[in-house]
Amino acid sequence: MHQQLVRNFCIVAHIDHGKSTLADRLIEATGTLEQRLMRSQVLDTMDLERERGITIKLNAVRMNFTAQSGDIYELNLIDTPGHVDFTYEVSRSLAACEGAVLVVDASQGVQAQTISNLFLAMDAGLEIIPVINKIDLPAAEPERRAKELEDLIGMTQDEILHVSAKNGTGIDALLNALVERVPPPNGNSHGPLRALIFDSYYDRYRGAVPSIRVVDGTLEPGMDIAFASHADDRYEVAEVGYLQLGRHKSTALHAGEVGYVVANVRGVQETRVGDTILDANNPATEMLPGYREVHSMVFAGMYPTQSGKYEDLRDSLEKLQLNDGSLHYEPETSAALGFGFRCGFLGLLHMDIVRERLEREFNLELITTVPNVAYNVYFTNGKMEEIENPTKMPTGAHVDRVEEPYVKARITTPADYIGGIMELGRERRGSYIGMEYIDTERVQFEWEFPLAEIILDFYDRLKTITRGYATIDYEFDGYRSSNLVKLDMLINGEAVDAFSVIIHRDKAHEWGRKMAGKLRQLIPRQLFEVTIQAAIGNKVVSRETIKALRKNVTAKCYGGDITRKRKLLEKQKEGKRRMKRVGTVEIPQEAFLAVLKIDS
Repeated sequence: MHQQLVRNFCIVAHIDHGKSTLADRLIEATGTLEQRLMRSQVLDTMDLERERGITIKLNAVRMNFTAQSGDIYELNLIDTPGHVDFTYEVSRSLAACEGAVLVVDASQGVQAQTISNLFLAMDAGLEIIPVINKIDLPAAEPERRAKELEDLIGMTQDEILHVSAKNGTGIDALLNALVERVPPPNGNSHGPLRALIFDSYYDRYRGAVPSIRVVDGTLEPGMDIAFASHADDRYEVAEVGYLQLGRHKSTALHAGEVGYVVANVRGVQETRVGDTILDANNPATEMLPGYREVHSMVFAGMYPTQSGKYEDLRDSLEKLQLNDGSLHYEPETSAALGFGFRCGFLGLLHMDIVRERLEREFNLELITTVPNVAYNVYFTNGKMEEIENPTKMPTGAHVDRVEEPYVKARITTPADYIGGIMELGRERRGSYIGMEYIDTERVQFEWEFPLAEIILDFYDRLKTITRGYATIDYEFDGYRSSNLVKLDMLINGEAVDAFSVIIHRDKAHEWGRKMAGKLRQLIPRQLFEVTIQAAIGNKVVSRETIKALRKNVTAKCYGGDITRKRKLLEKQKEGKRRMKRVGTVEIPQEAFLAVLKIDS
């Protein structure tokens, strides 16, 4: 009977459509948190989330709601991010729910990520509750947005809810709709235990603590459990409970419920996201499907500024990977930067967030190399090799072709900016597929782009061209052959591997020129001349020179024969020549970060 009173749901929306504010109002309306403890974006627990105004990590909260029938329902909300880089987090939330609240901004309407999240929810078989938010804004057009949703998902106007998360309008109607429309969990409460791990984090005192959705059976303290990925290891459950803006201990978690389990799991790799928790004494025969394997799209090297911090960086990455299954890393060595890790990310924002979390949460100072994508190199003997690091890019006659990853992009923009989008698309080697009008004022483009062209500053350029109105969503679309070359940056004739990039031949000269100019500004002057060159193989395509600092060696000469001064100047010149042969150039950290700001 208890299972019939449980509702598991998530909120999905395009970034900045009011998802976190709506979660705040639901928590407030159900009395989950006392009024004096309420604050905006209460589910965004990381400082980074609050500073940037975006949700990065999914978060779960249990709410109790008394319906019109008088029954008290247990509502489990699993919050989700909205940015395209965190789609994997959204898919994890959807797998633990039966319903999804689809939020659309009443002034902006259906956006690229709205459609993407809707398809994810429909593929997961969730009940969709469409909600038009921000109806109190002066620019709101709720009737028009309702028509867009009606055309998109085929629901009638009566089924689309109108709310204002800011002032609380329509929140009670939404809570009642969740109870009425979202189906209860259908797990077998008397069967063998099966629980899905949808998130996990590391507690220095209690080990790895997974957040779980119990699908079948019951989980209670004293039980022996095992993880499906390594069923030979057994762990005794020390504590179970539910998540309500913190951990709250309970006597048991039954089928359909969402909560956490403490079993003193010391290894950070044991509680892998997507794994199934089983009863070690009576294991279920069929495992839960878990999550699709996520593939990294962007790769970059991360190195500690102090070589002695390498072990700390490795431990920090292990702990961070525990609750971010989309982060991949492996050790690598750089001649310029020493020992570090090659990390794989879902996008540039994901990379930026991971770097900031490592620096803040684990007190590290890091240098990040130029982000790049993975390339497939085919050799004349028929073999293929995947290259993630530009320094390992093979060259020569034995290379048959190089393929780069492409994505299919969906861009939504006001019709006034069609020309600017077309120009940007051509500039980024895009293939135009088509365009259709969503309504009289907005259009939706479909393009195919090389992934390397959109990972750096494409989003910023898109927002600049359209004054912030355009949105983009993209998905991987396979590999295609391209005319790619490896571009090296040489400092006094020596290649600095951290600056190496794989780039299209047509853009190599321009990139090299901008990179050399940037390094000339950032590298401090030395006592000897420093030469900066951009080279493709043995061919130099751009060159900059940093003039030497000159000490005034003739200052001590007060008059006398000119030959005295000449002798001192010749001695200085010879010393500079010798210094240049043995001298090394110190490159500041800003130079490595400057690569991200180069307009390609």
